Parts: sequence; C-alpha cells; structure tokens
Amino acid sequence: MRHCSTGIRDSGVEATVTVRRPVGDVFGFYRDLKNLPRFLGDVVAVDEVGPGRYRWTVVGPFGIRLRSTMRLTEARTDELIRYETTAVPALRTHWTIRFGPGPEPGWTTVHEVLRTPFGGLGRGVLTLIGKPPAEEVAANLRRLKQVLETGEVTDTDHAVAGKFDRRPPRR
Repeated sequence: MRHCSTGIRDSGVEATVTVRRPVGDVFGFYRDLKNLPRFLGDVVAVDEVGPGRYRWTVVGPFGIRLRSTMRLTEARTDELIRYETTAVPALRTHWTIRFGPGPEPGWTTVHEVLRTPFGGLGRGVLTLIGKPPAEEVAANLRRLKQVLETGEVTDTDHAVAGKFDRRPPRR
C-alpha cells in the first residue's frame, strides 16, 4: 500500500496520506498550528500573534531565515483547515487540508492542496531554487504520518539539514 500520493493540477500541488489514527486526533494535532514545526521540513517556529494569525519562521534556500504571517481562513472540525500567507493578494500562497475517514476504522486520510502565486510559473521558480512544491508537500505529509504514528520523524527529504536528526542523549 502506498503511504503518500502526489500530483500537480491546475489548482495546485496535491498530496494524500493515510494515517493510522482517528480523524479527531489527526485534525486536532494539525489544527494546533504550533505543531507544524514538528513535521514541516522548513518551518522552525510558529507563534500565534493574534486571533487566527500566526508568525512562521522558515529556513529557506542557503539557510536564510524568513518570517511570514499566516492567516487561518477556515476550519471545520475534523474536516478542513485552510490558511494563507498575508502578502498582497496576487502573491499569497494558499493551503487546504482535508481530513476524512481512512480505508479502515480508526484511520484518517489527509489530502493537502498547495496553491502558489503565479501557478505553474511560481512552482517552476520554487523548483529552480531548490524548493520543489510537489516533493515538499508529499514529504511533509509523510512526516505528519510518522510523527502521529510513531512519535518521531525519520524522513528528512526536503527538510532543513539537521532539523530531524536524532541526537544521542547527553551524558
């Protein structure tokens, strides 16, 4: 069974993963956006700065730290989360994450759609600078699955170097 599937459509980049946890658990974990650094490869911090507004710290190409403000635009319990950057409208990035019953009782299907500014051109530019959206979305969902099923992340594809490395305990 495939653990994650991806695709690119006119509406954006899409990926789906099945998590062996109930919908309420998966939705609740994701809805607390402060959990995002636990599985998103380039996000190192998320701080709430107001109702439905969050400041993300992202490590970009060449190790450059960038801050961006995100706005939660819609949340339907156990079903849907939407958020977007707060840049000028033509430059906003949009995420839609849908949650639903998985193939077996107690499992959840998570489907994410990422829409970047300028559609295919924007995705192409991101790929050229080393941030291919389709691969990043799929890797992020695989890490979500790992953290929720095992409590740890081992998939380091498309993540900041060293972010998910396990360190031996200090003596």
